[in-house]
Amino acid sequence: MTSAKNNRALPAKPAQRPGAARVTILTLSVAIAGLAGCRHIDDPVSPVSFSLVDPAERHPILVSQQPSTVSFSVPRGSYGLGSHQRSQLEGFLSRYRAGDAGNSKLVIQAPSGAANEIAAMRAVGEIRDIITDYGFDQSVVTVEAYRAAGKSHAPVRVSYLRYVAEGPKCGYWPTNLAREPYNLPYPNMGCATQANFAAMVSNPADLIGPRTTPPRPAERRDAVWQKYLKGDSTAAQKGDDEKIKTSNN
Repeated sequence: MTSAKNNRALPAKPAQRPGAARVTILTLSVAIAGLAGCRHIDDPVSPVSFSLVDPAERHPILVSQQPSTVSFSVPRGSYGLGSHQRSQLEGFLSRYRAGDAGNSKLVIQAPSGAANEIAAMRAVGEIRDIITDYGFDQSVVTVEAYRAAGKSHAPVRVSYLRYVAEGPKCGYWPTNLAREPYNLPYPNMGCATQANFAAMVSNPADLIGPRTTPPRPAERRDAVWQKYLKGDSTAAQKGDDEKIKTSNN
């Protein structure tokens, strides 16, 4: 026996027009095309977040150490440096003091095994005396030997490492400065300033860090501290000529 539920007629599906699917697809295509038309494909992405604005970052100054050397020819049988060689050494020490003192040691290289080895050692002793007379401590002086066997006029060298600042290379103009929609610094901006600064700096070591200072004298500090312990005034006493007098007249 068949139940009435199984014999219930199912509702008929609405008939779909043949062109309805094509109309729907066409509508979606037009909408997508309209959205795509709102974006300009040829517009570049803004490079603001990727640009270096600081000239020191765009055009850095490279600081390196390079040797500065002076050589002295010491003939066999001589007893030290000549007058011209002493003047040459004094000028070399003046440049060392002005720009690089404290950044590197003075290295004296003496020939070993050469025919003029004895004369060279006499010259080394005189060089060390001149360095001391210029006020340099012997702790900044290092004496090294180098092989010079078979040579008759091996030189004595004095050298130190000096800091050298190398500026950037300028003249890079890849873009048109008349059109800059993002108002960004052009590639060559600040390059000339950095190059001139690298050429003019007196001591390139200052670009790396501050200079060292000598230890402060402790005599005055001890005097003030003793007054403080006794309860006395730590102010310096002034004479009558250092005081200001006022008059009400």
